[in-house]
Amino acid sequence: MHDIEADLDEEDMPATERELADDAQWKLIQKNTFTRWANEHLKTVNKHMNDLENDLSDGLRLVALVEVLSGKKFKHINKRPNFRTQKLENVTMSLKFLEEDEGIKIVNIDSTDIVDKKLKLILGLIWTLILHYSISMPVWEGEEPEPGEREKGATPKQRLLGWIQGKVPDLPIKNFTHDWNDGRAVGALVDAIAPGLCPDWEDWDPKKSKPNAKEAMDAAEKWLDVPQLIKPEEMINPKIDELSMMTYLSQFPNAKLKPGAPLRPRTNAARVRAYGPGIEPTGNHMGAAARFTVETFSAGRGEVTVIILNPKGQQETCEVIFNDDRNKTYSCTYTPQMEGDYRVIVKFSTKEIPKSPFNVKVEGAAGDASKCSAAGPGLEKSGVMALHKTYFEIFTEGAGRGNVEVIIMDPAGHRERVKPVITKKDRIHLLRGIHTKRCWHSFSASVLRWTPDSKQSVFCGSLATCRAKEMLCHWPRCSAQRCPRQGRCCVPSPYKGSRRRSTPCSDYWTRWCRRALQYQEDR
Repeated sequence: MHDIEADLDEEDMPATERELADDAQWKLIQKNTFTRWANEHLKTVNKHMNDLENDLSDGLRLVALVEVLSGKKFKHINKRPNFRTQKLENVTMSLKFLEEDEGIKIVNIDSTDIVDKKLKLILGLIWTLILHYSISMPVWEGEEPEPGEREKGATPKQRLLGWIQGKVPDLPIKNFTHDWNDGRAVGALVDAIAPGLCPDWEDWDPKKSKPNAKEAMDAAEKWLDVPQLIKPEEMINPKIDELSMMTYLSQFPNAKLKPGAPLRPRTNAARVRAYGPGIEPTGNHMGAAARFTVETFSAGRGEVTVIILNPKGQQETCEVIFNDDRNKTYSCTYTPQMEGDYRVIVKFSTKEIPKSPFNVKVEGAAGDASKCSAAGPGLEKSGVMALHKTYFEIFTEGAGRGNVEVIIMDPAGHRERVKPVITKKDRIHLLRGIHTKRCWHSFSASVLRWTPDSKQSVFCGSLATCRAKEMLCHWPRCSAQRCPRQGRCCVPSPYKGSRRRSTPCSDYWTRWCRRALQYQEDR
């Protein structure tokens, strides 16, 4: 701790004592911090200090600061101290009140030192006030001191450090200086008080100390009402002043989270999953696009990075597109340029996800997509109903080697909401697209129109457009008033032993559809 009460001879100062010079970095940081601390209290009575060294000399702002801190008023003060004696009276009255009424021991500080603008002693006086009113006296929420700890002589520094260590057990914080230089410690403290306010502090790069400190301190100021008594560039300074750090950190024990704070879950790469043919051990071919999806819904905030390494260890290009959907998925596509064993490395927020790296064996050239065809009720222009399963078949005989992939875009252009299930039957790839209740629940229109080419099958990386250019997907709820009188709907009953019969399109049809849908879901 710097001896701020010492009165140094500034002339012919040896190099070993230059740290105590008036322009020493620690002293400038301390002066700025103490000035901000005083102004935070003075603003409640509409007063302000620009220069701690000069603005206390007449005693008026010192009286005001003592009144705010103690909650008591002075009866008689010199409101217009033009003479030195009047200034001395104001300062003497303040110091006497602190010693006799507040029980604060003031050592080696006289009223003449304040009036004569001796900065070191002025800093000593302000630190005495900070120590008493901000660190020693307040009762901190959640503090559980050991029995008799106060009586055993625990210093204010030990008390504050012990409280911080209890809040941030994951970091070895042992001081108020260099342990805070990389900004991660203050981020951990902010997140400990308000979980989710700085959830990614563990992933912060210690080399980016200023952005780290700024993010944490800005969040604390905006959402915890903790003023920045020191600045981020001062906190990361290797010569940060210990007393200044204690002054700033003493605000945290009683900090309260404001409503509406943007709390986020902690970034967790272990909750990311990847799936798709592009990361399967077999089935991918040279020159054919290999696709897979990365889902980050419950992993918090972060970025997906994909690294494709070919058999020679060289990196190949991979296109990563964020879909901005409910599950926060990313569509990833790469095209292998050679045969052999590939490695696909998937990272989320600089950390590898589970099962990464994926080992992919790439085989020879792919087949011919133009020789594939598709047909089935799921590709018809009409007749496809939401909440009901449908299917169509893709014929790949004679097309050569390759994978079948189907992309179904909903009316909003999203690709991930309708997930088809592909099964293989002999030489025919049979696809059954399932329109689940979850996928369609958000649409309220009775008729959904699919845009042209909205259903596309992919074989060997090339697009083979299905013949259904436009498809109407009808909602199963019907209205008797809107149906033609001569129209009747022949619907097969899903119940065993029931006969196929014609049913008028009426309210009875709506109830029947609901029962049939429930029966299908139960199966």
